[in-house]
Amino acid sequence: MQTKLSDSIKMTAIGKEADAILRSCVHCGFCTATCPTYQQLGDELDSPRGRIYLIKQMLEDNTVSRKTQTHLDRCLTCRACETTCPSGVKYGRLIEIGRHYIDQKVSRKLSDRLTRKILRSILPYPKRLKPLLKISQLLKPFLPAPLKNKVPKQQTQSILPNTEHARKMIALGGCAQSVIKPGTNSAAATILDKLGISLVTPTAAGCCGAVSYHLNKNEEGLAFMRHNIDTWWPLIESGYEGIMISASGCGAMVKEYGDALKYDPAYAEKAARISSLSKDPCEIILNEDLSTLKLNKKDKKIAFQTPCTLQHAQQLNGRVEALLTQLGFTLTSVTDGHLCCGSAGTYSILQPKMSQSLLDNKLGTLMAEQPDVIATANIGCQMHMETKSTVPVKHWLEIIADAMA
Repeated sequence: MQTKLSDSIKMTAIGKEADAILRSCVHCGFCTATCPTYQQLGDELDSPRGRIYLIKQMLEDNTVSRKTQTHLDRCLTCRACETTCPSGVKYGRLIEIGRHYIDQKVSRKLSDRLTRKILRSILPYPKRLKPLLKISQLLKPFLPAPLKNKVPKQQTQSILPNTEHARKMIALGGCAQSVIKPGTNSAAATILDKLGISLVTPTAAGCCGAVSYHLNKNEEGLAFMRHNIDTWWPLIESGYEGIMISASGCGAMVKEYGDALKYDPAYAEKAARISSLSKDPCEIILNEDLSTLKLNKKDKKIAFQTPCTLQHAQQLNGRVEALLTQLGFTLTSVTDGHLCCGSAGTYSILQPKMSQSLLDNKLGTLMAEQPDVIATANIGCQMHMETKSTVPVKHWLEIIADAMA
């Protein structure tokens, strides 16, 4: 793709990065075959190729409009297009650049600005989220059905192992997950304990930064990243072998700290190191001796939903399925596994109509072979699917830990 970026942009670091990404696109259109929004709407401007043209237009002649903003907002950032693209176009990074640029040029409606502000002010802060969750759970019996289904069930944290092993890893507690699904990291700690690894969760660490960063508040997101790096760095220097991140959305973000902070001379090197040490649980467990995990209850049929952040952002498609199969679980086949469930971070709140349509499609494919349970690897997907699923939805770590009980 030939480009002629405007003089005000082309010599900046971001402009050069965007130009290189735009030039890597060859217009082939393979991305349209795997784009969830294009499959739903059939509009070229709601496909990766169409959005690339819109971003190119913005950066070349600064033509921006609320309509363009709407097309960029509809993107799930699922990055299925990156998996499909034969040219290696870094679409996820380009859409971030485009969204940040247009938000500086086009004012959002007041209601949209308020919703985004509320999300950024609550979700990344467990101490703010926890009381709101408790209130919503108390009021759940009195809420209308559509709202009632969105209130997650209360989950208590299991007793954590207290054995201290020579091998130690850091765990990201997460913001929403630590409040809504604390059992996920409890399960991770139980499993890793059996594998001879102690899991330590520094309480000073906070949100991975994804909520703010993906809502175009880049500096706010970068501040979360720098804080986590400062919290983890002494432990890394003392010999902790990695960072276990059980929410694949957070994992995708932390693995991109190096890229997000590459222009920061004080943090670029540390951020790259943190990214290289960040691991999804499946990457850790698959490299261990699985015979030490004594599993008793493996009779349930599992439909595994691979989050976009696991299969496209982290490129770990098939790893969890291989692990569960190796451990003796029965998995169903799932068609169109590359398509998003519609959660996509805050997307389910900001784009409810599209999100619900994608959710219906995803549950239809997951339930085709009548599983006993749906497994996933991300808190957002888990909560989203729970709103409509007729069978339990669990993190795959919980399923293994339950079988060990």
